[in-house]
Parts: sequence; structure tokens; C-alpha cells
Amino acid sequence: MLDVSRKTVRIGHAASGMLAILLITAFLVTTVIVELSGNTPLITHVKQGIAYGVVVLIPTMIAIGLTGRRLAGTSQAPLIVRKRRQMVIIAVNGLFILVPCALVLAWLATMGSFGFTFALLQGIELIAGGINLTLLVLTAKLGRQMTLRHRGKAV
Repeated sequence: MLDVSRKTVRIGHAASGMLAILLITAFLVTTVIVELSGNTPLITHVKQGIAYGVVVLIPTMIAIGLTGRRLAGTSQAPLIVRKRRQMVIIAVNGLFILVPCALVLAWLATMGSFGFTFALLQGIELIAGGINLTLLVLTAKLGRQMTLRHRGKAV
């Protein structure tokens, strides 16, 4: 196993977290903008882009989990326990709702099928994406609190 310093792991964890937040924010914002525009070719383009973006997001989320696990070790500190619970919800939501929705929506958009199924899945994706974004931001905030406490600064 690579011997990587704790500082390097911490930086990688924070960078992965920020990238995930940026990607999910971009997915949600572009989706809302193009849906409001009603421009179906643009909607198709965005849905395909999000499906490709998942290829970046999944390894980013894996990196968050692995680096977080490495940093937390076996600690049962309340903030770490809360972060773990939130990450489980994020992972389940992502793997079982968001990734399938992204892939099916891209396929439906490519087929020009913007009917009820598309609208339903789009709604589900927006709600689940909002939940994941909120949880990621809250998890990042908890991480920041732990860093400040560790450095002896007021939270």
C-alpha cells in the first residue's frame, strides 16, 4: 500500500469533496436552465453531458469515501459518525437513483422521448440530486468544523 501522508489524504479528501459539490451543482443548474428553456436539442445535449459526467463523479465519490475512511480510522466521534451516515445516504441515493436516472434520461432524450416518463424521472433526479448536494455540503461543513477544532480554532 502507498505510504501517503495524512496531510496529502486530507487535501485529496477536501478536493474530491469540492469537485463532487461542483459537479452536482453544475448538473442541477444546467438541468433546470435547459428544462425551463424548453429547447429539446439543448436538453438532449445536457442529459448526455450529465451521463458522461457521471464517469467523473463516481470515482470522485469513491475517492471521498476512501480518503474519509482513512482519515477517520475507527473513530466513533459524533461528527465522524454523522459524516459516515450522511455518506451512506449519498452513496445509496447516487447508485440506486441518480446514476440510473441520468442514464435513462440521456437515453430517453436521445430517442426524443420527452413525455411523462421523462418528466417523472427528471423530477426524481432533481429531488435526489438536491438531497445529495445538501448532504455533501453539510458533510463538508462537518469536516471543516473538525479541522478547525483539531487546529484549536473556534468553530
